[in-house]
Amino acid sequence: MSLQQDIVKINGKKIFINPFLYSRKLNEKTNRWLRDTGQISKSRIDSNRSRFYPELNWGFLSLNEKLLKDSTIELFLKTIQIIKTFNPNLNSEELLDVEKNLIYYKKLAFEKWSRKHLIKKDRLLIKEKRKIEKANFINNWQKWLSLKETQKLLMPIFVIILMSTLLGWLAGVSQNSCNPYFEGSNSNQL
Repeated sequence: MSLQQDIVKINGKKIFINPFLYSRKLNEKTNRWLRDTGQISKSRIDSNRSRFYPELNWGFLSLNEKLLKDSTIELFLKTIQIIKTFNPNLNSEELLDVEKNLIYYKKLAFEKWSRKHLIKKDRLLIKEKRKIEKANFINNWQKWLSLKETQKLLMPIFVIILMSTLLGWLAGVSQNSCNPYFEGSNSNQL
């Protein structure tokens, strides 16, 4: 048995242990199933925790670490399912060898991919939340401005602001027409 990057050779058979190498052979629905988390039941993931992470004490992990490890386990289970689908003639011993190589060589890569996927998913959720909050804010202002009582209140305020602006402008123009600086400069030149 030898390993070249993402390929395991067992009895002369080449088996990809990187699930994304199968993506050209997968239809769009299966490809989405592979890339999205939450497709495998929580009970199935929990029952496979000791299979993929026998060294971990799950009681000491934080919620985020558990979520990351669970996403990685889900990716392992999906990869094994894809390998079984594309290599149906593997016996249980060969499949166990593939699984051991998968765990040994791909654990860190799968964790890294799961971390990136979870961060991306969190960013999309935050972006969507902000978008909804912005739409609610604008909608609430529109509702408030469309009320008859608000319109009745805003009209006098708008008139007062307009009148004070007009009076301020008129007062400023009248002071500029009688500017003493212009008169003093003419008398000095004569």
